[in-house]
Amino acid sequence: MTPKKILVVEDNVIVAMELQARLVQAGYLVTGIAATGEAAVQQALSRRPDLLLMDITLKGDMDGIEAVHRIQEEYAPAVIYITAYANESVRNRAMATHPAAYLTKPFEPGELFRAVTRALE
Repeated sequence: MTPKKILVVEDNVIVAMELQARLVQAGYLVTGIAATGEAAVQQALSRRPDLLLMDITLKGDMDGIEAVHRIQEEYAPAVIYITAYANESVRNRAMATHPAAYLTKPFEPGELFRAVTRALE
């Protein structure tokens, strides 16, 4: 069976590398790591991952929610937002993109993997 492809979008290098290692260990194919919304859009459109693990606050001018909007103009991957910010206005903007999950940092690895499994079903 072909492993599911996941793009990790996270501007904290340590967090991104930890997510990548956990996902690879669980048998997923991480197609890349992006630290900006612009890089996320470019990588998603060229590599077509099945799932985006998307931080909301990113380096650069484009946040994760705007990146998802742009990606969804071309195709509809599953999206799991991972964020340290849980205020209502940000959450409402994110929910308008119909994510599979919205995880608030810090989260447990089990919580992440349950969300990934549900998103890819």
